[in-house]
Amino acid sequence: MTDKMIEISGVHKSFGSLEVLKGIDLTIAKGSVTVILGPSGSGKSTLLRTINHLEKVDRGHVRIDGELIGYRQDGARLHELPERQVLKQRANIGFVFQTFNLFPHLTALENVTEAIRKRPGAKDKASELLKKVGLADKEKAYPRQLSGGQQQRVAIARALALDPKLVLFDEPTSALDPELVGEVLDVMRDLAEAGTTMIVVTHEIGFAREAADSIVFLDGGRIVEQGPPAQVLDSPVHDRTRAFLSKVLT
Repeated sequence: MTDKMIEISGVHKSFGSLEVLKGIDLTIAKGSVTVILGPSGSGKSTLLRTINHLEKVDRGHVRIDGELIGYRQDGARLHELPERQVLKQRANIGFVFQTFNLFPHLTALENVTEAIRKRPGAKDKASELLKKVGLADKEKAYPRQLSGGQQQRVAIARALALDPKLVLFDEPTSALDPELVGEVLDVMRDLAEAGTTMIVVTHEIGFAREAADSIVFLDGGRIVEQGPPAQVLDSPVHDRTRAFLSKVLT
């Protein structure tokens, strides 16, 4: 895990007068799992959305495999790419949202197939992905016929359909009933073990401890602390990290 895949450099983002990200610098290795922790309003989801240019940065930049995301560089100036080129870049970045965002009129198989429907063997690949997330028997089921955990697993399969370089998870279990959380985390653990590059915003500390290579603690739009799970969770250096963990670990 020495290859740099993601380089986030000096990223700032504001919404009106509210500065949400205040200079984020972060490097993530290929094949690694990075968990982002932090209180509500700390900028976690915004940071995730800047990585695939769902949110445009005000300053700084994001590179994936050396490629500038959302912009082209001309000397010292950055020019935003046309939407068509941004969409092409996003095809390399899977995104799993808090809410499942499945098409209600499509079956599980059709939801996964949608992004790759013009490719040869699309249905076979979608079927294999549903099998991978434990839903081989739910191909013909519509979202309304699936539990929340099953819908989120379909969403994960859909995110994997384009063979992305990395997968972003934005609190993927926050909309689930507690008894359904485990089945989604199990799929994510399997992906981690398979070497999928993942950035996960979550409050699931157990998952962070077991699956993460690195934990980043974000507060007030800044990275307060980062390091291996044992260091950040068991021996945090910063008072703010200790205060946060004292609440979520009780």
